[in-house]
Amino acid sequence: MKNLALFIGIIALVISCKSKPLDNSQNGQANAKVIKGDTVKIANEETEYEVIIIDAGFSTWLNSRAFPRNYYSLSYLENKNQFWTQEWNSRVMQPHRYDPNLYEMQINYDQNTKYGYEVNYLIYNYLVYFQNTYNQQLFGRVPSR
Repeated sequence: MKNLALFIGIIALVISCKSKPLDNSQNGQANAKVIKGDTVKIANEETEYEVIIIDAGFSTWLNSRAFPRNYYSLSYLENKNQFWTQEWNSRVMQPHRYDPNLYEMQINYDQNTKYGYEVNYLIYNYLVYFQNTYNQQLFGRVPSR
């Protein structure tokens, strides 16, 4: 649960920042890599923010169970992230109804900010992983492989 809280805290901090989208001058995408065990970091030297996902098992799940990059369109990922983070935030505000150990902090996902494909892909996949791992359903059907 501490890993989940740390992830949500980092996501909330990163997403709440108003900054330019991730862009890599070489290929137009952010760099994502696994660092220190099961930590996934999305960063680019030219950006003012980064996303770090720390959750035991997520990196392995991402590499073995998630659909590959470019399987979904950017607009699909943005739409899912918007709905899922809204539902997530609703559950944070209802600790008597939803487990406060699962939904500890809000995710400030701004639909008007262009985070780019890689950020949306990893947030989307973390939320799929979270729903499958903790038997939760945020909004609609959760894809599984």
